[in-house]
Amino acid sequence: MPKIVIAIDGYSSCGKSTTAKAVAARLGYGYIDTGAMYRAVSLFFIQERVLLSSQRDVVLALERIHIAFKHNSRTGKNETCLNGLNVEEEIRKMYISNIVSEVSAIPEVRWALVAQQQKMGRRRGVVMDGRDIGTKVFPDAEVKVFMTADTYTRARRRQQELLEKGEMVNLEEIIQNLEKRDLIDTTRAESPLVQAPDAELLDTSHMAIEEQVDWVIELADRKMAELHRISDRKKVKSED
Repeated sequence: MPKIVIAIDGYSSCGKSTTAKAVAARLGYGYIDTGAMYRAVSLFFIQERVLLSSQRDVVLALERIHIAFKHNSRTGKNETCLNGLNVEEEIRKMYISNIVSEVSAIPEVRWALVAQQQKMGRRRGVVMDGRDIGTKVFPDAEVKVFMTADTYTRARRRQQELLEKGEMVNLEEIIQNLEKRDLIDTTRAESPLVQAPDAELLDTSHMAIEEQVDWVIELADRKMAELHRISDRKKVKSED
């Protein structure tokens, strides 16, 4: 069966990462969390006091950043490493959420990370989630999904995630953060968040994670079966 690229784009806290991880696990594919990459860059910029308005400072800082994903055998999950240090928990905190869309809107940041993401997925057999996977990183992805959900549902999900990590944040603050990020993500000049014309829309407002995963898996199975039929027809023609 031919391996494909599954691109999952959409708004924050729609379940993109959780769904993408589960889909990758069920298919035996690699998973690339592009959002974690932008969060890691944001963390580095904060730590190094990089002036976001200075192109020179940003470019020089990017040259000192190395992001990798390492598998944690104890938890069975991939964790984000920044310059050799595990930053998985730190990058999920609210203060990173408050700046990550601003950092992500910087063209030099996007150019650098998109190049890395394309390199990671060039052999296909990957599930990648983010904001511009189906439009910029892999416009030729065989399966494209655009996820959305109502703001209140997204805020409640995000609040629960933070609570599980021991961080208590007011729901209204989270809603304001999501609305701010949505505005920046959808209006930035470089690779704005937009549904690709050939992407399937998935509204997760009233769906459990298991339902979301099954929905994407069904899309992927149909596409792989279609590609397999095309491959068989070509093989038969070549033998005639």
